[in-house]
Amino acid sequence: MVKYIFQRLGMGFLTFLVIICVVFFVVYSMPGSPFHPERSDVSPRYLELITARYHLDRSLPERFMFFMADYIRFDFGYSLVLNHGFPVGMMIRERVLITIQLNLFTAFFVIPMGLIFGISMAIKKDKFYDHAASTVVMFFIAAPAFVMASLMQYFLAYRLGWFPILLSPEVNLTWTKFYSMILPILALSFGPIASISRLLRAEMAEILTGDFMLLAKAKGLSFRQCILRHALRNAMVPITISFVWLFLGIVGISVVIERIFGIPGLSIVMIRAISANDFPVIVATIYFYAIIGLSGAIVADMSVGVVDPRIRMGGRKGE
Repeated sequence: MVKYIFQRLGMGFLTFLVIICVVFFVVYSMPGSPFHPERSDVSPRYLELITARYHLDRSLPERFMFFMADYIRFDFGYSLVLNHGFPVGMMIRERVLITIQLNLFTAFFVIPMGLIFGISMAIKKDKFYDHAASTVVMFFIAAPAFVMASLMQYFLAYRLGWFPILLSPEVNLTWTKFYSMILPILALSFGPIASISRLLRAEMAEILTGDFMLLAKAKGLSFRQCILRHALRNAMVPITISFVWLFLGIVGISVVIERIFGIPGLSIVMIRAISANDFPVIVATIYFYAIIGLSGAIVADMSVGVVDPRIRMGGRKGE
């Protein structure tokens, strides 16, 4: 298991280096650079300092080496447009907590609800509950998250007044702030819950008719024990892999949801930085999202290895 973990960590690190390399060369090759020497709104002294700080007198590969050296020390540079001269690291720290809170609350809600609906649909296969739940699942899969967010914001928040329209401005996580996050969490959750339920229902329905399930029942195991010990564990292998893509989908969709509900998260900084061509901020925010995505992928790989030991043992010679 230790070898399996180090292999996944090594692959994750190499993937991270490739992502950062591609992002750097793509972003810093874009037109409209804030480093352009002909800008009329900056002084020559400022351009001289910027040239020294970002090594603009060097070639792009040399600049990349300096860039990696800075990032290893967690030095993300300074904002050149949004917050002129403000450290990018501090900008991210001010916004990243609310983004992490929103995505974690969503994940904690999505996983149990998806498992509950998927298992119940498989057990009630071809019955009225299964047909009704499948119809709802297909609707939420087809409906974009931003459409559901807008509908809930209008009907539940504006028309009925059950929830706040926008996120509470409180800094600390209080009940009032969490209550104002319920609609964004629901908007992010409907699609992933429907996807997990649909996939788990298909896997469980096939497993429940397997010969080993009949053998488990013949041994005297209760229906609940058969579901939890055998059916669910065998179905969790493809489900665990799908968790990565669902979580990454939640992170991606949250960029739009934060905008709709006025959530001052990291996505707002990234959108504004892209509009303003603030390159250091763009690269730093993508850097953060890359870490989130790779961390999720590594955790999912390790979880699959725990669920099915054959996966982490498959690389041995002679097997």
